[in-house]
Amino acid sequence: MGLKWASGRRLCVLLCVALLAAAGHAGAALEPGDHEFFLRRQGLMRSYLVRMPPHASADAPLPVVLNFHGGGSNARTQKWYSRMDRTADREGFIAVYPNGSGGFGTRLLTWNAGNCCGAAALNRIDDVGFVLAVIEDLGLRTPVDRTRVYATGLSNGSMMAYRLAAEASERIAAVAGVAGAMTLPGFAPKLPVPVMHIHSVDDHLALYDGGLSRVFPTANTRVFHASVNGMLTKWREHDGCPEQEEVGAPIAGSGDDDGHTAIRYTWRPCRGGAEVVLWKLAGPGHVWPGGRRNFLPLLLGTSSAVIDANSETWKFFSRFKR
Repeated sequence: MGLKWASGRRLCVLLCVALLAAAGHAGAALEPGDHEFFLRRQGLMRSYLVRMPPHASADAPLPVVLNFHGGGSNARTQKWYSRMDRTADREGFIAVYPNGSGGFGTRLLTWNAGNCCGAAALNRIDDVGFVLAVIEDLGLRTPVDRTRVYATGLSNGSMMAYRLAAEASERIAAVAGVAGAMTLPGFAPKLPVPVMHIHSVDDHLALYDGGLSRVFPTANTRVFHASVNGMLTKWREHDGCPEQEEVGAPIAGSGDDDGHTAIRYTWRPCRGGAEVVLWKLAGPGHVWPGGRRNFLPLLLGTSSAVIDANSETWKFFSRFKR
């Protein structure tokens, strides 16, 4: 009798935990505006920034966009540079900017995206585990729609977004990388994942066709980049997409973006309603399109607003749920 009661009690506890996890946070929502939170993982104190949009409510769980900074950068710089907060406020999602590791304080941070980059990869930091812990921690602080968690990022942050989507496909509803192709030695997602990639053929750091980059000034290292087409072929084959793409009308820049172009390529329909999209740019450098202009031009190259990465990313994300 006691054994049956204990087993029943344990089952009840497990069910309650599962229901609470599915429901997310049951209290008040975080206040609109900016927040910073800390987590200890693998003996390291890690942190992430949160932008809560106006009118957040405990009765309405919000979608989440994880935005990963590039190698050598940090969450605060990515938040400022990408300008995603404006889109989050307008569209009503939570923008989350995690910090990588391995630098000096919050400087020169990187992500373990597989074969790249820096101390994070060298030390085999479990960044997928860290990011999943961030999602759980955020869900304890404010209502989160767990069917609408998305990932994006720049350069090494883009690579991190792809690793997260590949290794936690049951948690990530869609992924959109900017100027950084996936660098995983193994690739076996459990589920189809909608993918959008934004990359310039004139990117001098993350080479569009792959190969060794130029020496990165702050680290005195070179990174071998996978080709954009090779990466997208892996995702298309995994997602079961057709070989023939749809080609959109070219977009031409003007003013400061004169001579810049953007063409959208789409592969669909794919398994589970997924699709794969490539925004192929010409003219810009290793930059976040629509981000702050002329940020580190000697390092990153020519800025551009021929498309707005924030708007295009959210338009893509908003169509998919996990």
